[in-house]
Amino acid sequence: MRRILAAEALGTGLLVATVVGSGIMGQRLAGGNIAIALLANTLATGAALYVLITLLAPVSGAHFNPVVSALLTPRREWLPRMTAQGAGGVGGTVMAHLMFGLPLLSLSGKVRTGPDQWFAEAIATFGLMLTIRLGVAHRSASVPALVAAWIVAAYWFTASTSFANPAVTIARALTDSFAGIRPVDVAPFIVAQIAGGVLGHRLAGWLLAPLPPSQESPVHESHHLA
Repeated sequence: MRRILAAEALGTGLLVATVVGSGIMGQRLAGGNIAIALLANTLATGAALYVLITLLAPVSGAHFNPVVSALLTPRREWLPRMTAQGAGGVGGTVMAHLMFGLPLLSLSGKVRTGPDQWFAEAIATFGLMLTIRLGVAHRSASVPALVAAWIVAAYWFTASTSFANPAVTIARALTDSFAGIRPVDVAPFIVAQIAGGVLGHRLAGWLLAPLPPSQESPVHESHHLA
């Protein structure tokens, strides 16, 4: 269990360091062009996710996300995993700030609120859980790429730029930078993430449930014969 918790803390920390650090770098180099800053933030996050999931999934499952852990692990593991993820996330913000010469922690002033943002977070986390569960069932070796691809896409098609993770959301409230979110906006984001994650998990379970033999379609039958 100590290795699992270390992997979850390490993975969440490096993920947050990537999100926050690439946001700071992108903003500094973009000269005020938000689209370029977001593109830099997106590419770095997707690349880091692919690497971290590939390397740490054999150790801990590479959740890096309290919603994922709550839906995929026994209840006795919830608190230690979530604590490790939360601590790792805050550590990731500190790492990014140290690299760019900023105060270790600084409360964000970036406004991210409203029904559109909350709905976007629900959709982002819904798709993340759907990707994880269906990916594990059908293309387990491709899960790192699938998750990274989903988050990269969700950065651009959701109004919230896809936090989809309570631990990351809390950590991003502690940086007054491009990736930040006001502390007062955190709770509604997390509620939306939980709701979206549960819906994605349940839909994936329904899609993966075996049909009774009497209800199998010819497509299922031909697949079995093949």
